[in-house]
Parts: sequence; structure tokens; C-alpha cells
Amino acid sequence: MCLGVPGRIERITEGEDPIFLTGSVSFGGVLRQVNLAGIKDPAVGDWVIVHAGFALNKLNEEEAFEVFDYLRQISDMGRSELEEETAGH
Repeated sequence: MCLGVPGRIERITEGEDPIFLTGSVSFGGVLRQVNLAGIKDPAVGDWVIVHAGFALNKLNEEEAFEVFDYLRQISDMGRSELEEETAGH
């Protein structure tokens, strides 16, 4: 299973070759270098879905927070299952 995580572009670093267009993307305040070459007209402030260090597509802020909510729900479900397993032993 692949998981793309939303992040916000904070800074763009342009090289001589557009294939190597990278930027600093914030994931909840943690900055990571991400390849932005696959995104059309990336700009600081854009939200992007990132997988394995590559931005795959843009999304709006509402969509990004919807994904964060889904990830929280998945985490909560896993936590509940773990608590049930440990309570039974």
C-alpha cells in the first residue's frame, strides 16, 4: 500500500534543470526536501500530496485537512484495536 501525505510548500529551490526542481515542504512543521518537478507551476503556499519524496499533485487546503482527518481516524482505530488486544491479555 502506498500512502501520500499532504504537505505545504514553504520554499522552492530552482536549479538549472527543471527535472531537479525541489522545495522545502512542511509536514506539520517538519520540513523535508521534496522533488516538485511533477507539479505544474508549484508555488510557495501550495498544498501537495507527497509520496517517497516526490510531490504527486496539488490539492487545496480543505482537501489537505480532510486527509489529515482520515489519517487521525485511522490512527484512532489502530489505537483502539491495540488497547482491546492488550486488555484481553
